[in-house]
Amino acid sequence: MSTETTVEVPAKKVGLVKLIGLAGVVGGVLLILVGALVWGVVTSQLRAENITIPDDAAAFQGQTVSGPFTAYVQADIIQHHALEASGGKTYAELDREDPVRATMMNASFLRASLFTSIVSYGVSAFAIGVGILFILFGWAVRRIVA
Repeated sequence: MSTETTVEVPAKKVGLVKLIGLAGVVGGVLLILVGALVWGVVTSQLRAENITIPDDAAAFQGQTVSGPFTAYVQADIIQHHALEASGGKTYAELDREDPVRATMMNASFLRASLFTSIVSYGVSAFAIGVGILFILFGWAVRRIVA
């Protein structure tokens, strides 16, 4: 006498996993949008300053500063010109009474501002990249569950 036992596999509840996958996709889209928005704001602010890269810069001569590469080149040439004016001395190396010290301080402030915009571009690019990964992972999770 044969007795067969049928074992039924309980149905798994995948609603939460699907929701997490969807959250990843939505979060990824939001990261991309915010990253692109910040990139655009920083670009528009840099362009509004109407900074033209001088002819003796390493690259982008005559162009308006409007992105991370042009901002870097402008910061570099500011440093070059400031060091020329100070005889190769940095702000900290100059005597407190040296009149060139104010020029070096302004150059330092300008460079710091330009480097801040470069960091903003990097953070924006990072957010966009993470957003793309979130979308891919969220999509993959939803496909696996389906």
